[in-house]
Amino acid sequence: MTVTIGFLVNPIAGMGGAVGLKGTDGLLAEAIKRGARPEAGNRALVALRKLKGAPLRFLSCSGPMGEDALNVAGITGFEVVYQTPHPTTSEDTRRACAVFEVHGVDLILFCGGDGTARDVYDTVLDRIPILGIPAGVKMYSAVFATTPESAAAIILNLSQSVRHMRDAEIVDVDEEAYRDGDLRTRLHGYAQSLYLPGLVQGTKQVLEDQDEDRAKEGIGRFLAEVILGTPDILYLIGPGSTTGAIAREFGIPKTILGFDAVKQGRLVASDLNEEEIIRLLEREKKSRLIVSIIGAQGSVLGRGTRQVSPRVIRMIGIENIIVVATPHKLSETPVLFVDTGDEALDKAFGPHISVISGYQIAQRKRIGVLTTKE
Repeated sequence: MTVTIGFLVNPIAGMGGAVGLKGTDGLLAEAIKRGARPEAGNRALVALRKLKGAPLRFLSCSGPMGEDALNVAGITGFEVVYQTPHPTTSEDTRRACAVFEVHGVDLILFCGGDGTARDVYDTVLDRIPILGIPAGVKMYSAVFATTPESAAAIILNLSQSVRHMRDAEIVDVDEEAYRDGDLRTRLHGYAQSLYLPGLVQGTKQVLEDQDEDRAKEGIGRFLAEVILGTPDILYLIGPGSTTGAIAREFGIPKTILGFDAVKQGRLVASDLNEEEIIRLLEREKKSRLIVSIIGAQGSVLGRGTRQVSPRVIRMIGIENIIVVATPHKLSETPVLFVDTGDEALDKAFGPHISVISGYQIAQRKRIGVLTTKE
């Protein structure tokens, strides 16, 4: 039996991440001005190459909304059922999905972020299963595979995936508030989505209680001591309230949703984009990166951290990446994952990673292993 898939790409998804815009909604021109490059097509291509030769029929959109990636992946016999204007908008996503539904697709596979997930869901609701290839800056919804490879694995194992079909939360973020450092999420609805354990993310959880606060204080105090004890090293401190505890120890401001540079307990630079990070690293002999995981999802790198590109990670070195998370968050996150956009680099992290979870306390956590068929 051949499965028919409606496939679309949001060409501008993720473009604001590397240039520090924390999203692209309404800021495409500014992202381009800052030198942002389209990323979604390449993310889709990673998944499609794994699907080449599988008994699948694709219906898609013209040009960058799907056709281009299918052609480059070597997938033949697909049909273009929606003609894409230039530039594309969210309305094109909704119109394309309406066409997919008319053609009776079995699944909608889309590549984008939470905004794209919302547009797909608004059109088909729970009438057609959907699955997301992660490519946006913000991906809090539970319809996303952990990586493009994971999306392919779910589709290649459709019999198991259908058996695990679930209601998945569509969550969206207020981007204007997000850019101002205020994380506001709301539940938009429940979509039908394919699922395989370990290959699909959960919705982000924000955990705040007294135990959490004490754990964050312990992490902050310990790493503040480490930073002061290594005065020749520049520290890039990533987003999150857990990493914010480190800045509080020094009494310096922290960009909650961005990357800041600290050396000898002093703030060097705030809210850095990819190019600014690279220029800073080129001047420093030694550097380390401190990042927090996203609770429930388990993302270490790849969700809201696009400023830290594969090039940045290689400049710093995997051995110089420090991961932090509270015990409560770790208990809700059995498996972590890394999705930098560079498959070889992701694999270089190995099967486990050490996570600092308190004052001089660390836990060893498993990094999810992708199992895909060629």
